[in-house]
Amino acid sequence: MRMPNFVKIVLGNPKALVGSGIIIAFILLALSASFITTHVPDKRVGRPHEAPSAEHVMGTTRMGRDVMSQVIHGGKVSLAVGFGAGIIVCTLAVAMGVTAGYFGGKIDEVLTFFMNVMLVIPQLPLLFVLAAFIGQASPFVITLIIGFTSWAWGARVVRAQTMSLREKEFVKAAELLGEPSWRIILVEILPNLMSIIGASFIGSVMYAIMTEATLEYLGLGDPNIVSWGIMLYNVQTSSAILVGAWWEVVAPCLALIILVIGLALLNFAVDEIANPQLRSQKGMQRWKSMMRKQQEEIA
Repeated sequence: MRMPNFVKIVLGNPKALVGSGIIIAFILLALSASFITTHVPDKRVGRPHEAPSAEHVMGTTRMGRDVMSQVIHGGKVSLAVGFGAGIIVCTLAVAMGVTAGYFGGKIDEVLTFFMNVMLVIPQLPLLFVLAAFIGQASPFVITLIIGFTSWAWGARVVRAQTMSLREKEFVKAAELLGEPSWRIILVEILPNLMSIIGASFIGSVMYAIMTEATLEYLGLGDPNIVSWGIMLYNVQTSSAILVGAWWEVVAPCLALIILVIGLALLNFAVDEIANPQLRSQKGMQRWKSMMRKQQEEIA
């Protein structure tokens, strides 16, 4: 797909525009957190459980810390964990999946065995056990834990698609011409996997952000670091809901929900851009008609 056509398709896709706008807004807020916030996130700047006001737009915590400053600064941690884990997951998934799918044989058997082992192990309990064993895990450690335990599903998808591409005429032609394997993988196969890799990356970022918040909410993170998960953990330990400090819960939860919605919209847009049938109006109508018929048959 040529770049002008790709840009035109992206600009004409509302999901891509809205999703990208949300993600870019969060990234800009995180990068400029020190300049746009008037309070230090981990210092006492007001009375405990102070309701939202002109001075503290989102109120304060039990320790008198500004909630808005914590939300903005906490976004840096969540985005860093999400994108860091996403990069690790995609790198391992692509490396394992392409190697297994292209070379086959014993290599495929060994790598597929490792994929199956990782898929059989319940992932969330494994994450909880590892985080609990380490103790108060830092965001960097949480990133590594999520990244190195979440690649198997993506690797299976990449492997299956690589095996399909391996039988295509253009790959066979490159092999007959004596092209080295590394060049065939980089030039012929990987470009045709970009939509799958993109969707896998976005999905991994969403999963990592939510998992990091869950681990920290359960007390498995470092309480000295400001993040959305630690904010929710502090809400729990300070009984903020019982004293009516609803703003301490709403702020980090709303930030998480909006960011995940933005990532989900971008993920849907990647599917539509990569699939012409979903991108076209006729294709969407045909898909909706098929779904309607299936629902009528079930009823």
